[in-house]
Amino acid sequence: MSVLVLVLAVSAACCLGFGFVLQQNAAQRAPLGDFLSPRLLLDLMRVPRWLGGIGLMVAGMALGAIALGQGEISLVEPLLATNLLFALALSRHQTKQPLGRQGWAGLVLLAGGVTTFIVAGEPRGGTAVSDPLRHWLIIGVMIGLALLLTTYAKRSRLSSGPVLLSLAAGLLYGVQDALTRVSGQRFAAGGLGELLTGWQPYAVLALGVTGLVLVQSAFETAPLRMSLPALTAAQPLAGIICGVGFLGDRLRTDTGALAWEAAGLAAIVAGIVLLGLHPAMPRGTAPRERVPDLQPQ
Repeated sequence: MSVLVLVLAVSAACCLGFGFVLQQNAAQRAPLGDFLSPRLLLDLMRVPRWLGGIGLMVAGMALGAIALGQGEISLVEPLLATNLLFALALSRHQTKQPLGRQGWAGLVLLAGGVTTFIVAGEPRGGTAVSDPLRHWLIIGVMIGLALLLTTYAKRSRLSSGPVLLSLAAGLLYGVQDALTRVSGQRFAAGGLGELLTGWQPYAVLALGVTGLVLVQSAFETAPLRMSLPALTAAQPLAGIICGVGFLGDRLRTDTGALAWEAAGLAAIVAGIVLLGLHPAMPRGTAPRERVPDLQPQ
């Protein structure tokens, strides 16, 4: 594993984790009438803390894109999942909650799961699948699942809705990461002209904006502990499926390796859940009696 890819991916995770906390701090005070509406982004743009969170998120996505250009998506995605560790660190600073057994258990499971998956799978590059049907099938399934989850979230936006929206956003972000890697390859092969003549960069932009609306709607209606774990778990799983499915990433497939890879992914998800439910995560209990325009904070 390249040290540069490791540094880039972990730096991206740090920016993303800090950015998510700042975004949720602001979004929890947004008018509920803006749920799943682009107006939500327009309202939040007037809040300095949210803009700071978005700035960190953009920096994280840029670092992640560079990491994806240097390494396999099946390697980078598990490392990006560690953003929850940095989100918890900032939340602990805000809430003064001790880490405790739950926090340490989540930390060990997440870090151990990422290490186990990478060591057992030995992600490496290969030849991308040329069959466009396979590309569209995998992408279509991911986007279709995200659409289905969003549809159900509309019916239960204050109960299970935030979790469903976060899962949907995670799926879209996983596909976005895969297409970001393809866009980087096109740019490296033919420069800006080759990049802009493909559909991938425009899909990256559309997925990013759509995912942002879903995430902010989830942050708006529930505490971070309900939304961020689902987002953090879904994104690497979707990215790995895309990487192996059509980008040519290869993992070890012998019985022992597959067992350890599955155990590593299970530990990642379990660690994400434990950390996401930690008392240090913001509860999002801001008053919601009135629905005025957001005031800068």
